[in-house]
Parts: sequence; structure tokens; C-alpha cells
Amino acid sequence: MSGNYYTFAAIRGVQAGCEYYVVMVPLKLVSKIFDFDNEELPADLRAQRVLSKSRVPQIANYLAQNFEEYTLSSLCASIDGELEFSPANDSIQLRNVGTLTFSMNARLLLNDGQHRRAAIAKALETCPRLENETISVVMFVDQGLQRSQQMFADLNKNAVRPSGSLNVLYDRRNPLARLSSQVIEEIDFYQNYVELEKTSLSNRAKNLITLSSLNQSNKWLAGAEADRFGKNTNKLVIRFWRRLVEVMPDWQKLECGAVTSGELRKETVHAHGVMFQAFGVMGARLITEHPRSWEQDLIALSEINWQKRNRELWKGRVMRRARMDGSTRSIHLGANVLIQAVGLQLGEKEQVNEAAFVEESKMESKLAGASS
Repeated sequence: MSGNYYTFAAIRGVQAGCEYYVVMVPLKLVSKIFDFDNEELPADLRAQRVLSKSRVPQIANYLAQNFEEYTLSSLCASIDGELEFSPANDSIQLRNVGTLTFSMNARLLLNDGQHRRAAIAKALETCPRLENETISVVMFVDQGLQRSQQMFADLNKNAVRPSGSLNVLYDRRNPLARLSSQVIEEIDFYQNYVELEKTSLSNRAKNLITLSSLNQSNKWLAGAEADRFGKNTNKLVIRFWRRLVEVMPDWQKLECGAVTSGELRKETVHAHGVMFQAFGVMGARLITEHPRSWEQDLIALSEINWQKRNRELWKGRVMRRARMDGSTRSIHLGANVLIQAVGLQLGEKEQVNEAAFVEESKMESKLAGASS
């Protein structure tokens, strides 16, 4: 092969009757070698989606901050230009292991991984020690725009993102995720009734709540960095969730088998993510304002009528059209009930939310009366 060229150790394979190659590319060469479609082109003339500017710094920060334990999946590219694969030798064992050589003038278009490519370049600006580390790249011979577009569609339509609950369960780097996992590990009730994989529950599911909902609840309770109460945050959060089990009669009935999770979800509001998050909102205020008496104050929750048929309390607040409403608005309106129940006064923002809810309820009543 004449001219200037790149040579990489490679493994050769076959898919759909066509050869492809897997090579290891130093991170410092990634942005130099691989092209990204001009995002100014219309979609039908590109083989990729437009680059999301918000995702690039997110991935770059992940690489720079976790340079000793990061993980990057393979890039996928098409080569448009002269290339040559040279087997290590002709033996059966090594005929698909060798070197891949291609011209520096060849165009290498990314079919998958454009955000990783841009993030690698950005991460190297602040963490140059990454430059000699490598990423695997799966390379196909370019067969034109239509084939590249089809490859992009095939790669993405068959990809399945892990559930929010599973992300929390497996994320040992995030302090909030670690805290939520610790709640489950240390309290039998949540160990028995928190769904660890799915982000939604069927009517007959044994579990009461999903891990993703519990994690969102802990975000309200402990803050995004799980540090609202300083070094005592984890201990207080675990005490809070354990105490809730002790003051919620329905949860105790669930533990002793007198009722099922499905029945609680059907009949009550507290067996839904919106109210779990409301517990988190209330808990943050209660522990902060009543650091010595909050466990005693929580007893008041046992007196609340949690039934969905208690429409006077829950309609329009955490329920709309007889269905649970998981919006942020409903979380705060549900929390207002809890905040007042445990003896706290509504804050300024909480009063604004409550006043808007009351006004909306009056308006709906007038409209209902006029239509009848």
C-alpha cells in the first residue's frame, strides 16, 4: 500500500457475508481518525443523529473524574478507502488475527459512538493521561450512505436501555444510589417489597414500590448528593424509612400477610411512587426542623385516611380522573398533607402551591355545578 497509512493489530470476522475488523485505537487518535457527519446537513443526507451538546460534557466529565475505573463501549465505523488485512500466519488458529492497514486519506465515518468520540476529545483537554489508553472499534467496509443509515437504525433499534431501578442497583459510584441500596440491605421490609429491576409494577406484583421510586424519594429526603444531614445522612435516612414502617398500619398488615401489595395499590394512595416521594419531601423538613422529636412526630401519619375513596383529601392533589398522578405538582401537594399532619407549618412556596390547588378546586366545582 503506497502513501501514508495507519496500521493496527486487528481481529477479522464476518457478518452478513461481509468482512469486518475489530481494532484497538489510542484515545488520542480517535477524534483525528474518525469523521462525524456534518450536522448542518438534512437528516436524509446524514448517517447519524445530530450531536447532543449536553451529553458530551457529561461523558467527558465521567471519563476525567473516573480515569482509573471508567468503562467505554466500542465505537462502530465504516471505512471508505483502501485497506488491507494481513493475517499473522496461515494457520487455522491465527488466520483471522493480524494487522489492518488503511490509508490516512481514507474516510472513517462513525455509525455509532459520535458522543463518545466528542467526549474523548474534550476529556483529553483536562485529563491528558488518558491519551495512550485505547477503545475498541468495530470497522466495516463502507457501502454507501443508505447502508450506513441502515446500520445506525439497526444498532439503535435493538439496543435496550437498562431500567432506572437496575441503574440504581448497579451504580456504586453515585452516593444517592448507594444510599438507596443501603436502605434495602438494612431494612427487611424494603428488602422484601422493593422491585429491584423494573420501573413499573403490575397489579399482581408482590412488591410495593420500585427501587427507582425509592431512589427519587431519597433524593427529596437526602439531597442529590445524599449529604443533606452531613455525616449522619445515611444513618438518619435509614432510621426514617424504618420508622415509617412502624407507623404505617397498612404496611404492617402487608408484612404479616393480612393484605397484598396489589390490594394496597388498588385501594390506597400511600402504595404509589408519588406518595413515597412526598414522604421524602416531608421527611427532609421534619428531620431538619424537629431533630429530636421527628420519630415521635411521625406517629401522626397512622391517623391519616389513605384510602383513594377519601376524595376530599386526595382528589386533585395526588389523583386526577380517579388515577394516581405522579407529577412534581402532585408530589408537593401530597407532601403538604404530610407536613401539616406531623405538626409543621407550610413554608412560603408550599403555601403558594396549596393556594393554587384550593383555587383550582373551587373553579372545578363551579364548572361542575354549571354543567349540571
